[in-house]
Amino acid sequence: MTTPIDASARPICVAALYRFASLAQFEQLREPLKRLCDDQGIKGTLLLASEGINGTIAGSRAGIDRVLDHIRSWPDCADLDVKFSSAATMPFHRMKVRLKQEIVTLGQPGIDPAANAGTYVDPQDWNALIDDPDTIVIDTRNDYEVSIGTFAGSINPMTGTFRDFPEWFARERERLLGSERPPRVAMFCTGGIRCEKASAFLKKEGLEDVFHLKGGILAYLETVPEEESRWQGECFVFDQRVAVGHALSDGTHELCFACRRPVSPSDKLSPMYEAGVSCAACHSERDDDRRASYRERHRQEIRAAEQGRAHVGAVLAATGRDDVD
Repeated sequence: MTTPIDASARPICVAALYRFASLAQFEQLREPLKRLCDDQGIKGTLLLASEGINGTIAGSRAGIDRVLDHIRSWPDCADLDVKFSSAATMPFHRMKVRLKQEIVTLGQPGIDPAANAGTYVDPQDWNALIDDPDTIVIDTRNDYEVSIGTFAGSINPMTGTFRDFPEWFARERERLLGSERPPRVAMFCTGGIRCEKASAFLKKEGLEDVFHLKGGILAYLETVPEEESRWQGECFVFDQRVAVGHALSDGTHELCFACRRPVSPSDKLSPMYEAGVSCAACHSERDDDRRASYRERHRQEIRAAEQGRAHVGAVLAATGRDDVD
């Protein structure tokens, strides 16, 4: 059971949301949405495209509810997917509503998840699906996310961003799907948006028996008891928690401020790890001047924290990126 959150200790409501919907006049939705968020003191990033909306916002619960009610009034957005968490302090500095070509970038024309996505699978039914030996299970997340946890027996495409997924599938199609009878494919991601779009991509490629985990890994970890779980490790999340475990308990990973990759307790033992400066994964990607700059930034962040004030470089939330949930 998830431990109740002390609202007085973590008073900021954080809402991660998405919805694939046909928003033909999405440009006209931007200003009223931005104005409402500003009026309610809401901060964060929302992406708008003709295919729908995606993003994360934070503020008071009443203000968040006003914004969600507004979005739900749009065409085909009544079933907006929303996941709530909380924070002790505001994780964003400003409110941004961006117009995009896609709300999660796959880079493939003609993909319409609102009309042609695969079949949703509820978390309670996921084990039976992936336990079937005739099911191919694909993790649609990026490699650094997969590295800290995934479902047992799933395939890691080793992608750097979601837009790399179609290229990986093109290379591996014959090996994965070369049998006479098309296989059953089950896909998953953190919150549901990437695997939903990937399922529409596979259907456009001619596959019909395509499934995706409703609500993503987070819904599974929240609802499936640990003793019945097929999940191994922790789940990387794009907010101040960094990673979560079963029942959405706090994970053990922290974030490398240089490269935004997750760092485990054992990773911190590497001689290439320096808090706020580098980790083993990114040490070779930066020169001494860049590391010196990060070191000074980290010193300023520590000083700001000691003085009880926020530092502009200290924000952990990583929403607004178009290759994540």
